[in-house]
Amino acid sequence: MVLFLTSADASAANGGGASMLVMMVVLIAVFYFFMIRPENKRKKEAQAMRDAIKVGDNITTIGGVIGDVVSVKDDSIVIETSADRVRVEFAKFAISTNNTAEKEAAKKRAEAAAARKEKKAKK
Repeated sequence: MVLFLTSADASAANGGGASMLVMMVVLIAVFYFFMIRPENKRKKEAQAMRDAIKVGDNITTIGGVIGDVVSVKDDSIVIETSADRVRVEFAKFAISTNNTAEKEAAKKRAEAAAARKEKKAKK
């Protein structure tokens, strides 16, 4: 009886190893598609936004400072924060959003929506 239980446990352990390997591969794939891939996409989009900043853009830093870009360098920018012309230099990675680009994108979306409504009204 003991010999039978030992051989049954050994055969279950051998079959269980393959299913365990499959489960690990599935778990890694789930982590990749739901966590790693979207994070890499967000990083690329943020870097593209930072690279596209030009003089005259209104930006917000990760610290909440809002200002207009007056100078763009390789790895830093200089912004003017208020009417009394206070200028501050920030590293490019400290930029959170490009307010000018977001306003332009919102304006384009509104124009497209208005065009769709107009087209629908004609029908």
